[in-house]
Amino acid sequence: MAMYQNRTDDYQDIRDAVRSLCAEYPDEYHRRIDEERGYPEAFVDALTNAGWMAALIPEQYGGSGLGLAGASVIMEEINRSGGNSGACHGQMYVINTLIKHGSTEQKEKYLPRIATGELRLQSMGVTEPTTGSDTTKIKTTAVRTGDRYVVNGQKVWISRVQHSDLMILLARTTPIDQVAKPSEGMSIFMVDVKAAQASGGLTVKPISNMVNHETNELFFDNLEIPAANLIGTEGQGFKHLLSGLNAERVLIAAECIGDGYWFTDRVVKYVNERVVFGRPIGQNQGVQFPIAEAFIEIEAANLMRFRACELYDADLACGAEANMAKYLAAKASWEAANACIQFHGGFGFANEYDVERKFRETRLYQVAPISTNMILGYVGQHVLGMPKSY
Repeated sequence: MAMYQNRTDDYQDIRDAVRSLCAEYPDEYHRRIDEERGYPEAFVDALTNAGWMAALIPEQYGGSGLGLAGASVIMEEINRSGGNSGACHGQMYVINTLIKHGSTEQKEKYLPRIATGELRLQSMGVTEPTTGSDTTKIKTTAVRTGDRYVVNGQKVWISRVQHSDLMILLARTTPIDQVAKPSEGMSIFMVDVKAAQASGGLTVKPISNMVNHETNELFFDNLEIPAANLIGTEGQGFKHLLSGLNAERVLIAAECIGDGYWFTDRVVKYVNERVVFGRPIGQNQGVQFPIAEAFIEIEAANLMRFRACELYDADLACGAEANMAKYLAAKASWEAANACIQFHGGFGFANEYDVERKFRETRLYQVAPISTNMILGYVGQHVLGMPKSY
């Protein structure tokens, strides 16, 4: 492991700085937050104050102006250090929609305040109870009335709403039977979460779940949004959203890679030290091979992550690479997690070892933000040219 642990790359300065910050929030901190089903407020504030949450914001608006590759390294290192980027990763990909498609006035209004931490943009409202991943069938509507849009509908599995000031919302502005393509007629809006709740137009209902992601169901009842909060072109919201979704795939891949390295680090240390029948259990091929295989897959996913980042940062099409990076990384982290908990034996299930916590956290990415089957379908149809599957 010494050779592997001592490697450096072009992002070593970022890695060293993020690792140093994360060292101030050890396993015990994240374990306590998980057990309390709390929010790592102090940790997120520290990331914000250090400028890491403003990594993708252009320098003219107070950010670092990093590319997606640099931002992905931040997320990777948080997870590799034992934390959970799910508490704050929303801002890293949601903000791309504002940066790429927002007006100058919108950028000047929001970005500097997001960069300083005065405002948090952590949430994105897309998924609905009856449509799931079939985004074109969303039923939440936004009807233009004078200088406002009136929103009605429902969203589900929307994370970090209670710890976010702003939310990006996707709603249908033109009925689906009146557009040429189902992906048309949807628009994106910036929503002031607290004002929306205070007006009675937004109700937030928390959803308890197996991982500590502050996740909610949202109900919109005649919520009025100023027309000035429309981001980009009316009716082109789905297209605008895709750039953010590709960034999301890549950042999630980076988090899974961080998880994979965390599991590998922990299990290698344990199997080298755990002696049974007079020898370390890591000497057994049945133990050694699954760990080595998971590590190889993490390394492969890492390469695909940086390939997707290279394309994204060059403003080139990267849908296939972003999806494949997420698939490979989620699969690799899950295999590393399985090996880690298996070879820790009963200790893997003990809270104090943190393996079970990270095990639960990384399992999510087989399902969200896009399932492995959907990625396979995407590659089969859009990359390999096979017919749409059912």
